[in-house]
Amino acid sequence: MEVLKVSSKSSPNSVAGAIAGVIRENGAVEVQAVGAGASNQAIKAIAIARGYLAPSGIDIVCIPAFASINIDGDERTAIKLIVEPR
Repeated sequence: MEVLKVSSKSSPNSVAGAIAGVIRENGAVEVQAVGAGASNQAIKAIAIARGYLAPSGIDIVCIPAFASINIDGDERTAIKLIVEPR
C-alpha cells in the first residue's frame, strides 16, 4: 500500500489530489501524520478527496490507527489513516 506523508505545511488540496489519484490507481492509500497540525491537514485532505471521488461513484472511508516511525533517529508515534473505498 502506498504511503503519503503529510506535514502541517502540506496543502490539503494537493494531498487530496494525491489521495484521489492513488485510490483510483491502487484502491487504497495510507496517510501518515505526526503532530496536531499535520493530522489536521490530513483529515481536511481526506474530506476534500471524498468530494473529488464522489462524482466517480467512489465513496471512501478512513480507518485510524497508530504507527511507530523513525524520524532522524528518533522513534515517533504517527497517526496512520488508511483510506479505502466503502
